Amino acid sequence: MSIVFFNVHESGPPCASCARLRLRLADGINYGIFTTMKTTIDHAGRLVIPKDIRRESGIKPGMPLEVRWEKGALAITPAPREVKHERKGRLLVAVPAKDTSRLSADTVERTRKSLRKERSSDAV
Repeated sequence: MSIVFFNVHESGPPCASCARLRLRLADGINYGIFTTMKTTIDHAGRLVIPKDIRRESGIKPGMPLEVRWEKGALAITPAPREVKHERKGRLLVAVPAKDTSRLSADTVERTRKSLRKERSSDAV
């Protein structure tokens, strides 16, 4: 059985960090270093996700996750946020049902730089 982590962020396209993590976990090797980690499930069915994987993937305590069996692998993804639809002019827009924290300028800047770097390396 294998565990597959897809995009771990709650919304939006996969970031470069998610893509790197998926590649490393898919083959278990990163530049000659094995990066897969073993864990166990206790009698209550709880699975401990290793700290390095939680840190790299952005999984935080209390974050709702969806777990499903998919193509012979256990898939763990963030649960989608509940949204409601509101009309904004002529458009119908999905907005979070509950208040959410705003992204910091630092987070936006790091994401922007990461995407720019990723896209420029894809063009080569």
